[in-house]
Amino acid sequence: MALSDLNLKIEGSKCVGFLGPNGAGKTTTMKIFTDMIRATRGRAYINGVSVHENKRAALERCGSLIESPEIYPAFTPLEALSMIAEIRGVPHSVRTTRIDDAISEVKMDDWKDKKVGKFSKGMKQRINVASALLSDPDILILDEPTSGLDPRGMAEVRDIVKNLKQKDRLIFMSSHLLPEVSEVCDEVAIIDHGKLLVYDTLSNVTSKFSGDGNSTTVEIGLGRPVDEIMTKRVASLVGIISVDKMDSRNLRIKFTGGIDAQERVLAEIASMSIGMISFRASSSALEDTYLNLIKETL
Repeated sequence: MALSDLNLKIEGSKCVGFLGPNGAGKTTTMKIFTDMIRATRGRAYINGVSVHENKRAALERCGSLIESPEIYPAFTPLEALSMIAEIRGVPHSVRTTRIDDAISEVKMDDWKDKKVGKFSKGMKQRINVASALLSDPDILILDEPTSGLDPRGMAEVRDIVKNLKQKDRLIFMSSHLLPEVSEVCDEVAIIDHGKLLVYDTLSNVTSKFSGDGNSTTVEIGLGRPVDEIMTKRVASLVGIISVDKMDSRNLRIKFTGGIDAQERVLAEIASMSIGMISFRASSSALEDTYLNLIKETL
């Protein structure tokens, strides 16, 4: 059985990372949500509409990218997206605008008239993401969108997903890359053997399951190089256990407490005016959480 009593309800505008080992049921879940396969029991709903009973209405405001499809190499992005828009029934009155907007969102304007056969894997994947945007969706379902890409391609697609978050969309994204999830996602759902192990905010999950329930680890990015004085100022805050310099512009901070302590630490660091530009749960903390949870199910 691919899934077993999986009960997952996701609401709001955010990015949710869907994690689990190979064979855990991630792609199966996404295929059920998009009616590519049917569950033997249970139901899938999008915006309150049953996907299996009224597929068109349920998926009307939903875009998906499942197991990245190939694009005809002789097509240009404009030709490929025009064909997809026609197949999906995008109205003629908005078709050109939707295609142009989708190409712009994936930053492929300069390549829209070039043959896809000459594109890198990362560029092709950006066009695949564009195809999921043709319906101007409120919900995006992405199945490992950076899988098989080189580091540059992964970074490009990851940046696109981060930008998509800024337009009041719900993004449900499976991934094997824990640092990617830590950087992009607001919440995380972890499954194994078809069962949901945990679903919560990234900070709550890592705080509760990383192996040290009394501490939290976060990473902060700075707009200017880290110096010793800056590090000592952060280390002097109440509850800070350690401050490690990851590179010239990033610090990893471990402190006592959970989400309440994180809120306080964030506010105090921000008040220091040291140039903080990002603040996220540590990827190492998510890795600890993942390994602890999956280990328990073996």
